Amino acid sequence: MERTLSSDSLFQDSSSSSKASLPLRMLANLMLWQRRLSSRHQLARLDARLLADAGISESQRFEELSKPFWR
Repeated sequence: MERTLSSDSLFQDSSSSSKASLPLRMLANLMLWQRRLSSRHQLARLDARLLADAGISESQRFEELSKPFWR
């Protein structure tokens, strides 16, 4: 259900082993997890008509809502 740009691309560092890039990767992960939680809360509030308009089945919604925030 994730249809936005990943924040991972915002914080990529050419030296991935750099200690300075660790806080940026952590921030990117936190932002990604927050977006997932927010979009899943919005998905949970959609009624059947809005789900149909978006092309999402009840089973797809259940599958998405069953995922942990880190996936």
